[in-house]
Amino acid sequence: MSALDVDGLRALRRDLHAHPELAFAEHRTAGIVAAQLHDLDIEVSSGIGGTGVVGVIRGNSPGPTVALRADMDALPITEEIARDHKSTIEGVMHACGHDGHCAMLVGAAQILSADRDFAGTVVLVFQPAEEGAAGAPAMIDDGVLDRFGIEEIYGIHNIPGIPAGDFAVRPGTQLASFDDLDIVLTAPGGHAMAPHLTGDVIVAGSALVTALQTIVARRLDPRVPAVVSITQFNAGSTNNVIPPRAHLRGTARCLDAHSRDEIERLVTEICTSVAAAHGVEVDLTYERRYPCTVNDPECAARAARVAAQVVGDGRVDPDCDGILAAEDFAFFLQQIPGAYAFIGNGPVTEQSGPVHNPAYDFND
Repeated sequence: MSALDVDGLRALRRDLHAHPELAFAEHRTAGIVAAQLHDLDIEVSSGIGGTGVVGVIRGNSPGPTVALRADMDALPITEEIARDHKSTIEGVMHACGHDGHCAMLVGAAQILSADRDFAGTVVLVFQPAEEGAAGAPAMIDDGVLDRFGIEEIYGIHNIPGIPAGDFAVRPGTQLASFDDLDIVLTAPGGHAMAPHLTGDVIVAGSALVTALQTIVARRLDPRVPAVVSITQFNAGSTNNVIPPRAHLRGTARCLDAHSRDEIERLVTEICTSVAAAHGVEVDLTYERRYPCTVNDPECAARAARVAAQVVGDGRVDPDCDGILAAEDFAFFLQQIPGAYAFIGNGPVTEQSGPVHNPAYDFND
């Protein structure tokens, strides 16, 4: 177990942080990961699902084939905090810790390749495009599960706000489903002095934003965590014209498949009724993106036991609450058993914000 090169892994993580790459463009990252695995005499396959990299470590005796997965992509965010390893790519940063996840999996590769006295095979899956671009399905479609005979899969994600190095996992739904809302309102438009001669898409859009909030507040079972958020509202170009078009975008997330169906039905119903009430036309595109991330109970319990062996029972929550973030690791768990766990990144501070924040940094 002493094969772990902590200083080298920290340097690797910071190098990846300084050179972030967006979904399906992780060419430099994939090349570095592949080179690290080659140096450890690990079988390497590249270009799986686009830029994905897979390493295979065979134990000294027969046993199951288990995969460990890390995501590689960064986000289109401009980093705010001046650090030695600050992003050198304008408008792109590792604001979710995938640089750290890659370094963690390389560390696992160091340990497992140094002492192969275990039963079975470990498959290291370095996945592209987790951030909304569905790299997991791309790897699955490219045959990663069948090609390498993967029987179980495990993933882990840092979570700011949990004490550094603590672990959390749960049987069942760990992360939410994730769907996109794209709404276009149209009407003739006209002069601001005569709104009665137009259909006012701004008033209609404002009413729609408010009405959509009643889905979670008043229409769903309050025991099911869910959220509907409108995150973009674009309309108009000057102060004396009621525009002919308003474009709204948002997301819907929940921890229950039935509630997911209900949210889609209610979004459609509310968009239609609000548009009719305001005399405008509506075009709704409701796109289902990621399903809920549902852990196999036995795999989740195994993950908790292993974490407790590392840090002690008191630092592992084996039945944590699910959260409304989403993950395309869910697609792996639809195919084979596995579990997705959290590791604490420490407190949220001005120097290390929450994930998807310009101040975020992975806790080395």
